[in-house]
Amino acid sequence: MQLIAENVWLLRGFPRDMFNVYLAGDTLIDAGTRWAKRRILRQLHGKAPRMVALTHCHPDHQGTAAYFCDRYGIPLACHEADVDAMEGRIRMQPENRVIRLGEWCWSGKPYRVGNVLRDGDRFGDFRVVHAPGHTPGHVFYFRERDRLAIVGDVLANMNFVTRKPGLREPPPIFTVDRLLNRRSIQTLAGLRPSVVCFGHGPPLRDLAVIEQFAAARATPQS
Repeated sequence: MQLIAENVWLLRGFPRDMFNVYLAGDTLIDAGTRWAKRRILRQLHGKAPRMVALTHCHPDHQGTAAYFCDRYGIPLACHEADVDAMEGRIRMQPENRVIRLGEWCWSGKPYRVGNVLRDGDRFGDFRVVHAPGHTPGHVFYFRERDRLAIVGDVLANMNFVTRKPGLREPPPIFTVDRLLNRRSIQTLAGLRPSVVCFGHGPPLRDLAVIEQFAAARATPQS
């Protein structure tokens, strides 16, 4: 595991930085694909998490959520707008063949959400910030005292082909509402984070890069 900030670790993934899982105190944030459970278990070193919290319900983020919740008898948390997808009452969003393929390849089983999150809720040192667009219930987890943000897929910090670091918007085919997601990018910039932890790509510690990226997508042409 890589220590990102006080009591926040990025778990080692394969390929590196492709499907990120974080341990923030005793909370597992995002859960990779269903193939990641052994790799996550090895890195926990016997430490039992007390909650699994999702940034959003997509196959590469909820894959081991049910497994770890069952294994440790702990609750699953996600935003209220993604609860129906996580519990299997509706399909994951957006509705298209690529998401369906991702469900077939990567997703875990539906699971009851025991901790339904809303904007402004808190767990530990983190505040829930609703940041919809990629999915209806996409959220950030933001820690005010050091301005650390775990931001899921509002942005990626890598090229998915070359794996070279660099900011980019999530592909439209995986995004419910691109313009709404761009507004969530503005929300992220407004938090003025000191470190940004992405669902895909390495952490970023340069606020100016986030601000410039957000400003370029806040024009009338966006």
